[in-house]
Amino acid sequence: MPHTTDPAAHVERIARQIVRRLQEAGHEAVYAGGCVRDMLRNVPPHDYDVATSARPEQVQALFRRTVAVGAQFGVISVLENETEVQVATFRSDGDYTDGRHPESVRFSSAQEDALRRDFTINGLFFNPMNGTLSDYVGGQADLNAGRLRAIGDPELRFAEDRLRMLRAVRFATILGFEIEPATWAAVLKNAPAIREVSAERIREELLKTLLSPNRVRGFDLLDASGLLHQILPEMEALKGCEQPPQFHPEGDVWVHTRLMLSMLPENTSTPLLLSVLFHDIAKPATYSFDPAEGRIRFSGHEKIGAQMTEDILTRLRFPRRDIDATVEAVSNHMAFKDVQKMRISRLKRFLARPTIADELALHRIDCASSNGDLSNYIFLNSKLEEFSQASPLIPPPLLTGRDLLGLGLNPGPGFKAVLEEAQSRQLEGALSTREDALEWAKENAPALLGESSARGRKAGAAGQAPAKTPRTTGSP
Repeated sequence: MPHTTDPAAHVERIARQIVRRLQEAGHEAVYAGGCVRDMLRNVPPHDYDVATSARPEQVQALFRRTVAVGAQFGVISVLENETEVQVATFRSDGDYTDGRHPESVRFSSAQEDALRRDFTINGLFFNPMNGTLSDYVGGQADLNAGRLRAIGDPELRFAEDRLRMLRAVRFATILGFEIEPATWAAVLKNAPAIREVSAERIREELLKTLLSPNRVRGFDLLDASGLLHQILPEMEALKGCEQPPQFHPEGDVWVHTRLMLSMLPENTSTPLLLSVLFHDIAKPATYSFDPAEGRIRFSGHEKIGAQMTEDILTRLRFPRRDIDATVEAVSNHMAFKDVQKMRISRLKRFLARPTIADELALHRIDCASSNGDLSNYIFLNSKLEEFSQASPLIPPPLLTGRDLLGLGLNPGPGFKAVLEEAQSRQLEGALSTREDALEWAKENAPALLGESSARGRKAGAAGQAPAKTPRTTGSP
Protein backbone atom coordinates (compact mmCIF):
# COMPACT_ATOMS: atom_id res chain seq x y z
CA MET A 1 0.00 0.00 0.00
CA PRO A 2 1.23 3.55 -0.72
CA HIS A 3 2.54 5.48 2.23
CA THR A 4 0.09 8.12 3.45
CA THR A 5 1.01 11.10 5.57
CA ASP A 6 -1.22 12.91 8.04
CA PRO A 7 -1.36 16.47 6.60
CA ALA A 8 -1.40 18.13 10.02
CA ALA A 9 1.59 16.08 11.20
CA HIS A 10 3.45 16.87 7.98
CA VAL A 11 2.97 20.63 8.39
CA GLU A 12 4.06 20.39 12.03
CA ARG A 13 7.28 18.61 11.02
CA ILE A 14 8.08 21.36 8.53
CA ALA A 15 7.35 24.08 11.09
CA ARG A 16 9.54 22.30 13.65
CA GLN A 17 12.39 22.12 11.14
CA ILE A 18 12.07 25.87 10.52
CA VAL A 19 12.16 26.61 14.26
CA ARG A 20 15.18 24.33 14.69
CA ARG A 21 17.12 26.04 11.89
CA LEU A 22 16.35 29.51 13.25
CA GLN A 23 17.42 28.51 16.75
CA GLU A 24 20.60 26.85 15.49
CA ALA A 25 21.43 30.14 13.76
CA GLY A 26 21.21 31.89 17.14
CA HIS A 27 17.70 33.34 16.88
CA GLU A 28 14.75 32.96 19.19
CA ALA A 29 11.95 31.08 17.41
CA VAL A 30 8.58 29.71 18.61
CA TYR A 31 5.15 28.65 17.40
CA ALA A 32 2.71 31.53 17.73
CA GLY A 33 -1.00 32.28 17.79
CA GLY A 34 -3.78 29.95 16.77
CA CYS A 35 -1.67 26.83 16.42
CA VAL A 36 -0.60 27.09 20.07
CA ARG A 37 -4.21 27.68 21.13
CA ASP A 38 -5.33 24.58 19.26
CA MET A 39 -2.48 22.41 20.52
CA LEU A 40 -3.43 23.27 24.10
CA ARG A 41 -7.02 22.26 23.29
CA ASN A 42 -5.79 18.94 21.83
CA VAL A 43 -7.07 19.98 18.42
CA PRO A 44 -4.67 19.39 15.50
CA PRO A 45 -3.82 22.81 13.99
CA HIS A 46 -4.49 23.29 10.28
CA ASP A 47 -1.38 25.42 9.92
CA TYR A 48 1.52 26.73 11.96
CA ASP A 49 2.89 30.26 12.33
CA VAL A 50 6.41 30.86 13.56
CA ALA A 51 7.50 34.01 15.41
CA THR A 52 11.18 34.85 15.69
CA SER A 53 13.73 37.42 16.70
CA ALA A 54 15.36 37.06 13.27
CA ARG A 55 14.88 40.00 10.90
CA PRO A 56 13.17 39.37 7.55
CA GLU A 57 16.44 39.47 5.61
CA GLN A 58 17.96 36.97 8.06
CA VAL A 59 15.04 34.60 7.55
CA GLN A 60 15.43 34.87 3.79
CA ALA A 61 19.15 34.15 4.06
CA LEU A 62 18.55 30.95 6.03
CA PHE A 63 16.00 29.32 3.71
CA ARG A 64 16.28 28.51 0.04
CA ARG A 65 12.69 29.26 -0.98
CA THR A 66 10.92 32.26 0.55
CA VAL A 67 8.23 34.77 -0.43
CA ALA A 68 8.13 38.24 1.10
CA VAL A 69 4.35 38.34 1.70
CA GLY A 70 4.61 41.24 4.13
CA ALA A 71 8.24 42.12 4.59
CA GLN A 72 7.35 45.63 5.75
CA PHE A 73 5.54 43.98 8.66
CA GLY A 74 8.26 41.39 9.14
CA VAL A 75 6.38 38.48 7.54
CA ILE A 76 8.15 35.99 5.28
CA SER A 77 6.65 32.78 3.89
CA VAL A 78 9.05 29.86 3.94
CA LEU A 79 8.37 27.04 1.48
CA GLU A 80 9.66 23.58 2.29
CA ASN A 81 8.56 20.49 0.32
CA GLU A 82 5.57 22.41 -1.13
CA THR A 83 4.45 23.37 2.38
CA GLU A 84 4.21 27.04 3.30
CA VAL A 85 4.83 28.34 6.81
CA GLN A 86 4.69 32.03 7.69
CA VAL A 87 7.60 33.32 9.74
CA ALA A 88 7.09 36.71 11.40
CA THR A 89 9.62 38.83 13.23
CA PHE A 90 8.63 39.88 16.77
CA ARG A 91 7.27 43.39 16.45
CA SER A 92 5.40 46.28 18.01
CA ASP A 93 2.89 48.20 15.91
CA GLY A 94 2.66 51.94 15.42
CA ASP A 95 -0.62 53.86 15.08
CA TYR A 96 -3.49 52.40 13.04
CA THR A 97 -5.20 55.02 10.87
CA ASP A 98 -7.20 52.85 8.46
CA GLY A 99 -8.77 50.43 10.94
CA ARG A 100 -6.67 47.60 9.56
CA HIS A 101 -2.91 48.21 9.15
CA PRO A 102 -0.35 49.91 11.40
CA GLU A 103 1.35 52.92 9.88
CA SER A 104 4.69 51.55 11.03
CA VAL A 105 6.22 48.61 12.89
CA ARG A 106 9.20 48.27 15.16
CA PHE A 107 10.94 44.94 15.53
CA SER A 108 10.92 44.05 19.21
CA SER A 109 10.73 41.22 21.74
CA ALA A 110 8.42 38.24 22.18
CA GLN A 111 6.61 39.94 25.05
CA GLU A 112 5.95 43.12 23.08
CA ASP A 113 4.81 41.02 20.14
CA ALA A 114 2.28 39.22 22.33
CA LEU A 115 0.89 42.51 23.65
CA ARG A 116 0.01 43.79 20.17
CA ARG A 117 -2.12 40.73 19.27
CA ASP A 118 -5.93 40.54 19.38
CA PHE A 119 -7.10 38.06 22.03
CA THR A 120 -5.29 36.47 24.94
CA ILE A 121 -5.89 32.93 23.65
CA ASN A 122 -4.07 33.95 20.45
CA GLY A 123 -1.14 35.56 22.28
CA LEU A 124 0.59 32.36 23.41
CA PHE A 125 4.01 31.13 22.26
CA PHE A 126 5.33 27.57 22.34
CA ASN A 127 8.89 26.35 21.86
CA PRO A 128 8.62 22.89 20.25
CA MET A 129 12.29 22.16 20.84
CA ASN A 130 12.12 22.22 24.65
CA GLY A 131 8.35 22.11 25.20
CA THR A 132 8.06 25.45 27.04
CA LEU A 133 5.01 27.73 26.87
CA SER A 134 5.39 31.51 27.04
CA ASP A 135 2.27 33.35 28.25
CA TYR A 136 2.62 37.10 28.68
CA VAL A 137 -1.12 37.91 28.49
CA GLY A 138 -2.96 35.37 30.66
CA GLY A 139 -4.07 33.39 27.64
CA GLN A 140 -3.74 29.96 29.22
CA ALA A 141 -6.09 30.85 32.09
CA ASP A 142 -8.65 32.25 29.64
CA LEU A 143 -8.31 29.17 27.47
CA ASN A 144 -8.93 26.89 30.43
CA ALA A 145 -11.93 29.00 31.49
CA GLY A 146 -13.47 29.08 28.02
CA ARG A 147 -13.22 32.88 27.96
CA LEU A 148 -12.48 35.22 25.07
CA ARG A 149 -10.72 38.38 26.21
CA ALA A 150 -9.09 41.15 24.21
CA ILE A 151 -5.46 41.85 25.06
CA GLY A 152 -5.21 45.14 26.92
CA ASP A 153 -7.86 47.78 26.14
CA PRO A 154 -10.52 46.13 23.94
CA GLU A 155 -11.61 49.42 22.40
CA LEU A 156 -8.03 50.08 21.35
CA ARG A 157 -7.73 46.57 19.90
CA PHE A 158 -10.93 47.07 17.87
CA ALA A 159 -9.88 50.55 16.75
CA GLU A 160 -6.66 49.03 15.38
CA ASP A 161 -8.55 46.49 13.31
CA ARG A 162 -12.34 46.71 13.13
CA LEU A 163 -12.56 43.16 11.81
CA ARG A 164 -11.54 41.92 15.26
CA MET A 165 -15.14 42.44 16.36
CA LEU A 166 -16.29 39.80 13.88
CA ARG A 167 -13.34 37.63 14.83
CA ALA A 168 -14.51 37.82 18.45
CA VAL A 169 -17.89 36.45 17.41
CA ARG A 170 -16.25 33.78 15.25
CA PHE A 171 -13.93 32.53 18.00
CA ALA A 172 -16.75 32.53 20.55
CA THR A 173 -18.87 30.55 18.09
CA ILE A 174 -16.33 27.98 16.94
CA LEU A 175 -14.71 27.46 20.34
CA GLY A 176 -17.92 27.71 22.35
CA PHE A 177 -16.34 30.42 24.55
CA GLU A 178 -17.98 33.29 26.40
CA ILE A 179 -16.89 36.82 25.49
CA GLU A 180 -15.83 38.53 28.70
CA PRO A 181 -17.85 41.67 29.65
CA ALA A 182 -15.38 44.43 28.77
CA THR A 183 -14.62 42.90 25.38
CA TRP A 184 -18.33 42.39 24.68
CA ALA A 185 -19.13 45.97 25.72
CA ALA A 186 -16.52 47.23 23.26
CA VAL A 187 -18.11 45.18 20.46
CA LEU A 188 -21.55 46.63 21.25
CA LYS A 189 -20.19 50.17 21.32
CA ASN A 190 -18.17 49.92 18.13
CA ALA A 191 -20.37 47.67 15.97
CA PRO A 192 -21.29 50.46 13.48
CA ALA A 193 -17.59 50.82 12.65
CA ILE A 194 -17.57 47.37 11.03
CA ARG A 195 -18.72 49.15 7.87
CA GLU A 196 -15.20 50.57 7.59
CA VAL A 197 -13.93 47.08 6.78
CA SER A 198 -13.78 45.79 3.20
CA ALA A 199 -16.67 43.64 2.01
CA GLU A 200 -14.33 40.75 1.24
CA ARG A 201 -12.98 40.54 4.79
CA ILE A 202 -16.48 40.79 6.28
CA ARG A 203 -17.71 38.07 3.95
CA GLU A 204 -14.97 35.65 4.99
CA GLU A 205 -15.54 36.13 8.73
CA LEU A 206 -19.31 35.86 8.29
CA LEU A 207 -18.95 32.59 6.40
CA LYS A 208 -16.50 31.10 8.90
CA THR A 209 -18.98 31.86 11.68
CA LEU A 210 -22.13 30.61 9.97
CA LEU A 211 -20.56 27.54 8.35
CA SER A 212 -19.54 26.40 11.83
CA PRO A 213 -21.66 23.57 13.27
CA ASN A 214 -22.34 26.01 16.12
CA ARG A 215 -23.82 28.48 13.63
CA VAL A 216 -26.98 29.31 15.59
CA ARG A 217 -24.94 30.67 18.47
CA GLY A 218 -22.92 32.68 15.97
CA PHE A 219 -26.13 34.01 14.44
CA ASP A 220 -27.41 35.03 17.87
CA LEU A 221 -24.13 36.75 18.77
CA LEU A 222 -24.09 38.61 15.48
CA ASP A 223 -27.61 39.79 16.16
CA ALA A 224 -27.10 40.69 19.84
CA SER A 225 -23.88 42.58 19.09
CA GLY A 226 -25.46 44.75 16.40
CA LEU A 227 -22.97 43.49 13.82
CA LEU A 228 -25.64 41.64 11.85
CA HIS A 229 -27.70 44.82 11.53
CA GLN A 230 -24.66 46.62 10.12
CA ILE A 231 -23.74 43.85 7.68
CA LEU A 232 -27.20 42.58 6.67
CA PRO A 233 -29.66 45.35 7.58
CA GLU A 234 -32.31 43.70 5.39
CA MET A 235 -32.70 40.91 7.95
CA GLU A 236 -33.94 43.20 10.70
CA ALA A 237 -37.37 43.38 9.04
CA LEU A 238 -37.80 39.60 9.49
CA LYS A 239 -38.34 40.18 13.20
CA GLY A 240 -42.04 40.45 13.93
CA CYS A 241 -43.07 39.69 10.35
CA GLU A 242 -45.99 37.37 11.07
CA GLN A 243 -46.75 34.33 8.95
CA PRO A 244 -49.99 32.36 8.41
CA PRO A 245 -50.16 30.07 11.47
CA GLN A 246 -51.71 27.22 9.48
CA PHE A 247 -48.47 26.95 7.49
CA HIS A 248 -45.99 28.40 9.99
CA PRO A 249 -46.93 27.52 13.56
CA GLU A 250 -43.31 28.08 14.60
CA GLY A 251 -43.60 31.89 14.53
CA ASP A 252 -42.47 34.91 12.54
CA VAL A 253 -40.00 34.93 9.66
CA TRP A 254 -37.03 35.58 11.95
CA VAL A 255 -37.89 32.60 14.15
CA HIS A 256 -38.43 30.46 11.05
CA THR A 257 -35.05 31.43 9.56
CA ARG A 258 -33.22 30.83 12.83
CA LEU A 259 -34.89 27.44 13.22
CA MET A 260 -33.85 26.48 9.70
CA LEU A 261 -30.24 27.39 10.52
CA SER A 262 -30.39 24.99 13.47
CA MET A 263 -31.57 22.19 11.16
CA LEU A 264 -28.76 22.47 8.62
CA PRO A 265 -26.36 19.53 8.48
CA GLU A 266 -23.06 20.00 10.31
CA ASN A 267 -21.19 20.32 7.02
CA THR A 268 -23.14 22.42 4.56
CA SER A 269 -22.40 24.25 1.34
CA THR A 270 -22.18 28.02 1.08
CA PRO A 271 -25.18 28.31 -1.31
CA LEU A 272 -27.36 26.19 0.99
CA LEU A 273 -26.43 28.30 4.01
CA LEU A 274 -27.12 31.52 2.11
CA SER A 275 -30.40 30.29 0.66
CA VAL A 276 -31.61 29.45 4.18
CA LEU A 277 -30.71 32.97 5.28
CA PHE A 278 -32.35 34.72 2.33
CA HIS A 279 -35.13 32.49 0.96
CA ASP A 280 -37.74 34.59 2.81
CA ILE A 281 -35.87 37.89 2.78
CA ALA A 282 -38.64 39.60 0.76
CA LYS A 283 -41.55 38.48 2.94
CA PRO A 284 -41.68 41.78 4.86
CA ALA A 285 -41.76 43.70 1.57
CA THR A 286 -44.56 41.56 0.13
CA TYR A 287 -46.68 41.12 3.27
CA SER A 288 -50.43 41.52 2.81
CA PHE A 289 -53.51 40.46 4.71
CA ASP A 290 -56.67 39.28 2.97
CA PRO A 291 -59.55 40.13 5.35
CA ALA A 292 -62.06 38.15 3.30
CA GLU A 293 -60.07 34.95 3.79
CA GLY A 294 -58.47 36.04 7.04
CA ARG A 295 -55.10 35.00 5.61
CA ILE A 296 -51.61 36.45 5.38
CA ARG A 297 -49.99 36.35 1.92
CA PHE A 298 -46.51 37.06 0.53
CA SER A 299 -47.27 37.13 -3.18
CA GLY A 300 -44.15 36.97 -5.36
CA HIS A 301 -41.75 37.03 -2.43
CA GLU A 302 -39.54 34.42 -4.09
CA LYS A 303 -38.89 36.59 -7.18
CA ILE A 304 -38.35 39.81 -5.26
CA GLY A 305 -36.27 37.85 -2.76
CA ALA A 306 -34.07 36.53 -5.57
CA GLN A 307 -33.27 40.09 -6.63
CA MET A 308 -32.63 41.18 -3.05
CA THR A 309 -30.37 38.17 -2.57
CA GLU A 310 -28.35 39.04 -5.66
CA ASP A 311 -27.98 42.63 -4.45
CA ILE A 312 -26.84 41.54 -0.96
CA LEU A 313 -24.34 38.95 -2.16
CA THR A 314 -22.97 41.30 -4.80
CA ARG A 315 -22.50 43.95 -2.12
CA LEU A 316 -20.52 41.46 -0.02
CA ARG A 317 -18.43 40.47 -3.05
CA PHE A 318 -19.37 36.80 -3.08
CA PRO A 319 -18.05 34.75 -6.01
CA ARG A 320 -20.40 34.65 -8.98
CA ARG A 321 -20.89 30.89 -8.65
CA ASP A 322 -22.23 31.30 -5.10
CA ILE A 323 -24.46 34.21 -6.10
CA ASP A 324 -25.96 32.34 -9.05
CA ALA A 325 -26.60 29.14 -7.09
CA THR A 326 -28.18 30.99 -4.16
CA VAL A 327 -30.36 33.20 -6.35
CA GLU A 328 -31.55 30.10 -8.21
CA ALA A 329 -32.54 28.44 -4.95
CA VAL A 330 -34.36 31.51 -3.61
CA SER A 331 -36.16 32.05 -6.91
CA ASN A 332 -37.37 28.44 -7.13
CA HIS A 333 -38.12 27.54 -3.52
CA MET A 334 -41.88 28.05 -3.94
CA ALA A 335 -42.00 25.86 -7.07
CA PHE A 336 -41.62 22.76 -4.91
CA LYS A 337 -45.26 22.95 -3.84
CA ASP A 338 -46.33 22.23 -7.45
CA VAL A 339 -43.96 19.40 -8.35
CA GLN A 340 -46.58 16.66 -8.18
CA LYS A 341 -48.64 18.51 -10.80
CA MET A 342 -45.74 19.09 -13.20
CA ARG A 343 -45.63 17.57 -16.65
CA ILE A 344 -42.97 14.81 -16.70
CA SER A 345 -40.73 16.75 -19.08
CA ARG A 346 -40.80 19.82 -16.85
CA LEU A 347 -40.16 17.70 -13.78
CA LYS A 348 -37.12 16.10 -15.40
CA ARG A 349 -35.72 19.51 -16.35
CA PHE A 350 -36.40 20.71 -12.81
CA LEU A 351 -34.49 17.78 -11.30
CA ALA A 352 -31.65 17.96 -13.81
CA ARG A 353 -30.50 21.42 -12.72
CA PRO A 354 -27.03 21.48 -11.10
CA THR A 355 -28.40 23.21 -7.98
CA ILE A 356 -31.07 20.61 -7.23
CA ALA A 357 -29.25 18.87 -4.34
CA ASP A 358 -29.00 22.08 -2.30
CA GLU A 359 -32.53 23.10 -3.30
CA LEU A 360 -33.92 19.77 -2.15
CA ALA A 361 -32.12 20.24 1.18
CA LEU A 362 -33.53 23.77 1.45
CA HIS A 363 -37.05 22.49 0.75
CA ARG A 364 -36.76 19.71 3.31
CA ILE A 365 -35.56 22.08 6.04
CA ASP A 366 -38.16 24.70 5.06
CA CYS A 367 -40.96 22.16 5.49
CA ALA A 368 -39.54 20.46 8.56
CA SER A 369 -39.23 23.80 10.34
CA SER A 370 -42.81 24.83 9.57
CA ASN A 371 -45.76 22.61 8.62
CA GLY A 372 -43.81 19.34 8.64
CA ASP A 373 -45.27 18.23 5.30
CA LEU A 374 -42.48 16.37 3.48
CA SER A 375 -44.71 14.76 0.82
CA ASN A 376 -43.20 16.75 -2.05
CA TYR A 377 -39.68 16.03 -0.81
CA ILE A 378 -40.45 12.30 -0.67
CA PHE A 379 -42.08 12.45 -4.12
CA LEU A 380 -39.04 14.15 -5.68
CA ASN A 381 -36.62 11.67 -4.20
CA SER A 382 -38.71 8.79 -5.50
CA LYS A 383 -38.73 10.39 -8.95
CA LEU A 384 -34.96 10.88 -8.83
CA GLU A 385 -34.63 7.19 -8.06
CA GLU A 386 -37.04 6.29 -10.86
CA PHE A 387 -35.41 8.57 -13.41
CA SER A 388 -31.92 7.39 -12.46
CA GLN A 389 -32.71 4.13 -14.25
CA ALA A 390 -32.42 6.07 -17.52
CA SER A 391 -29.08 7.81 -18.01
CA PRO A 392 -28.66 10.64 -18.64
CA LEU A 393 -31.73 12.33 -17.19
CA ILE A 394 -31.71 14.84 -20.05
CA PRO A 395 -30.43 12.99 -23.16
CA PRO A 396 -29.18 14.76 -26.31
CA PRO A 397 -32.17 16.16 -28.27
CA LEU A 398 -33.54 14.10 -31.14
CA LEU A 399 -34.40 17.23 -33.10
CA THR A 400 -32.20 20.25 -33.88
CA GLY A 401 -32.62 23.60 -35.56
CA ARG A 402 -30.71 22.23 -38.56
CA ASP A 403 -33.41 19.58 -38.89
CA LEU A 404 -36.12 22.25 -38.99
CA LEU A 405 -34.24 24.15 -41.68
CA GLY A 406 -33.95 20.91 -43.64
CA LEU A 407 -37.73 20.67 -43.59
CA GLY A 408 -37.96 24.03 -45.34
CA LEU A 409 -39.19 25.95 -42.31
CA ASN A 410 -38.39 29.62 -41.96
CA PRO A 411 -35.95 30.26 -39.07
CA GLY A 412 -37.15 32.54 -36.30
CA PRO A 413 -37.94 32.88 -32.59
CA GLY A 414 -40.55 30.11 -32.85
CA PHE A 415 -37.85 27.51 -33.45
CA LYS A 416 -37.13 27.45 -29.70
CA ALA A 417 -40.73 26.54 -28.84
CA VAL A 418 -40.79 23.76 -31.46
CA LEU A 419 -37.50 22.28 -30.24
CA GLU A 420 -38.59 22.53 -26.61
CA GLU A 421 -41.88 20.74 -27.35
CA ALA A 422 -40.02 18.06 -29.28
CA GLN A 423 -37.65 17.56 -26.36
CA SER A 424 -40.58 17.46 -23.93
CA ARG A 425 -42.15 14.63 -25.93
CA GLN A 426 -38.78 12.90 -26.02
CA LEU A 427 -38.46 13.16 -22.23
CA GLU A 428 -41.96 11.75 -21.84
CA GLY A 429 -41.25 8.82 -24.16
CA ALA A 430 -43.63 9.91 -26.95
CA LEU A 431 -40.65 10.35 -29.31
CA SER A 432 -37.88 7.80 -29.08
CA THR A 433 -35.96 8.03 -32.36
CA ARG A 434 -34.74 10.77 -34.66
CA GLU A 435 -37.09 9.45 -37.34
CA ASP A 436 -40.04 9.81 -34.94
CA ALA A 437 -38.98 13.37 -34.17
CA LEU A 438 -38.65 14.33 -37.86
CA GLU A 439 -42.06 12.89 -38.66
CA TRP A 440 -43.59 14.76 -35.74
CA ALA A 441 -41.94 17.99 -36.88
CA LYS A 442 -43.23 17.59 -40.44
CA GLU A 443 -46.77 17.27 -39.14
CA ASN A 444 -46.73 19.81 -36.33
CA ALA A 445 -43.93 22.37 -36.60
CA PRO A 446 -45.61 24.54 -39.29
CA ALA A 447 -48.68 25.13 -37.17
CA LEU A 448 -46.59 25.76 -34.06
CA LEU A 449 -44.61 28.31 -36.05
CA GLY A 450 -47.75 29.85 -37.53
CA GLU A 451 -46.58 29.38 -41.11
CA SER A 452 -47.21 27.08 -44.08
CA SER A 453 -44.51 24.56 -44.80
CA ALA A 454 -43.49 23.36 -48.21
CA ARG A 455 -45.47 20.23 -47.41
CA GLY A 456 -48.48 22.33 -46.49
CA ARG A 457 -48.30 24.46 -49.62
CA LYS A 458 -48.07 21.39 -51.85
CA ALA A 459 -50.98 19.80 -50.05
CA GLY A 460 -53.03 22.99 -50.48
CA ALA A 461 -52.26 23.12 -54.21
CA ALA A 462 -53.52 19.55 -54.54
CA GLY A 463 -56.74 20.49 -52.77
CA GLN A 464 -55.76 18.81 -49.51
CA ALA A 465 -55.76 20.37 -46.07
CA PRO A 466 -52.47 20.45 -44.14
CA ALA A 467 -52.24 17.99 -41.26
CA LYS A 468 -53.70 19.29 -38.02
CA THR A 469 -51.59 19.64 -34.95
CA PRO A 470 -52.45 17.05 -32.32
CA ARG A 471 -53.66 18.57 -29.10
CA THR A 472 -50.97 18.70 -26.41
CA THR A 473 -52.01 17.48 -23.02
CA GLY A 474 -50.60 18.37 -19.66
CA SER A 475 -49.61 21.71 -18.20
CA PRO A 476 -46.80 23.62 -19.95
